[in-house]
Amino acid sequence: MIKKITIDQLMPGMFVHQILEQKGTLTVKSQGKVTSTDVVNALKKRGVKTLAIDTDKSFDVSEYLPSASSDSAENKPSEKTLPAIKTVSLEKELTRASKLHQQGKDIQKLLLASVQKETPFDTSIPKAFSNKLVESVDRNPDALLCLTKIREKDDYLLEHSLNVAILLANFGKYLGMSEEEVQDLSYAGFLHDLGKIKIPDEILHKPGRLTESEMEVMKGHVKHGVDYLESMDIAAPLVRAISEHHERLDGLGYPAGKKGDAISKAGRMLAIADMYDALTADRVYKPGMSSQKAFSILMSDAPSRLDKALVQQFIMCLGVYPVGSLVLLSNERLAMVLEQKDSPLTPVVKVFYSVRNSHYLTPRDIDLSVDKTVNIVKAVIASDYKIDVNGFFERSVSIG
Repeated sequence: MIKKITIDQLMPGMFVHQILEQKGTLTVKSQGKVTSTDVVNALKKRGVKTLAIDTDKSFDVSEYLPSASSDSAENKPSEKTLPAIKTVSLEKELTRASKLHQQGKDIQKLLLASVQKETPFDTSIPKAFSNKLVESVDRNPDALLCLTKIREKDDYLLEHSLNVAILLANFGKYLGMSEEEVQDLSYAGFLHDLGKIKIPDEILHKPGRLTESEMEVMKGHVKHGVDYLESMDIAAPLVRAISEHHERLDGLGYPAGKKGDAISKAGRMLAIADMYDALTADRVYKPGMSSQKAFSILMSDAPSRLDKALVQQFIMCLGVYPVGSLVLLSNERLAMVLEQKDSPLTPVVKVFYSVRNSHYLTPRDIDLSVDKTVNIVKAVIASDYKIDVNGFFERSVSIG
């Protein structure tokens, strides 16, 4: 099926059928596979504005990523992890995952209170919880990923670290890491922002750009968290990864200004997941952006600031249209992505809202790889249509 998109919607894995609009004098070949973000960036530089893609020719970009002989071989996922094996249905796992998600917010609240008061906590509790997150991902990764999109604007501090832990559990699994490595990675994500409770609210929740002096105070959250976790005898590799989640490959991150190989793989992964969740989160003062826009920003920071191979893997892990995100269909209806299948452009979605008539519909699941009468036009965010996704999710998606 031929679909018109803008250059900002173009992603690796798509097949370009035709260039529709282009500025400048350099000509671009009409057709071809988009094997990497380098291809996308090259088209942008040549002035391509809109193009047509053939959704029937979408493909898996993993074969075009660095080979085992390259420096980034360790970033290539194990074939046996692709695609993830789902041992239970989404509906069944959502019941457990919903309870687990709420439990995570409750534990996060207790941890933040302990850091604020500088009192110890039982480390076995968040560790056991992180292991449960990984177990849920083992059963069906889509359940918790759905829940990362269901946010309460006033609970950002509680939900952010929980969501990062979920993203990292999925990311680690996708890369073929061992069960213990994935558990540690998820645990680091769950603990990574505890130091923010020490930042004054007027700075932490300031809607506008921080002043230079305010930014210096904000940067202190990493040290606050690391100092506290070291006092709790958290394993050194976990503390190291947490200390590095704002470090950048060009050395312009903080707090230590680490550069290049001085930043651990876990620290690089944590930086990507942390940034992605922050970009897509709804705040009291602004709505979160779409996953596609967040992906574009992540790629614009690679390879100078973020690890390019890992960013590409992260995008493929979540998919062109991540589970839980909203999409506009060609029949002018909104749907939530429920499941990724073989083709990144044709997931299973739940249709629930008519844009043309501005009202909710009886929810209906559609497998876009089977139903060829409708296709995804673009990713959207709920605030664009003034709809309550949280309420819809609780009524029609979660069942427990």
